Amino acid sequence: MTDVGPGIALPIIFVAFAAMFVLRGPLGGALAERLAGRSRADDAERLELRGELEDVRRQLAEVHERLDFAERLVARHADAERVLPPATR
Repeated sequence: MTDVGPGIALPIIFVAFAAMFVLRGPLGGALAERLAGRSRADDAERLELRGELEDVRRQLAEVHERLDFAERLVARHADAERVLPPATR
């Protein structure tokens, strides 16, 4: 077997430590979950959340339309008060 000199040992040690830090972080956690087979449950949850998000978007669009309608009614009422003289009793 050949002797590994400091010219090659140092980069190998550096790569090993870098890999250790990367795999201990969020990337390593995601990789571990993926390897453990948890991605299918995550996919189902993601689809459920996407459906809920679409419902919220639809409801927000309805609220936006109602707000626009209410603003138009208020503006029409304010315009009518400016144009018409006040009613006397």
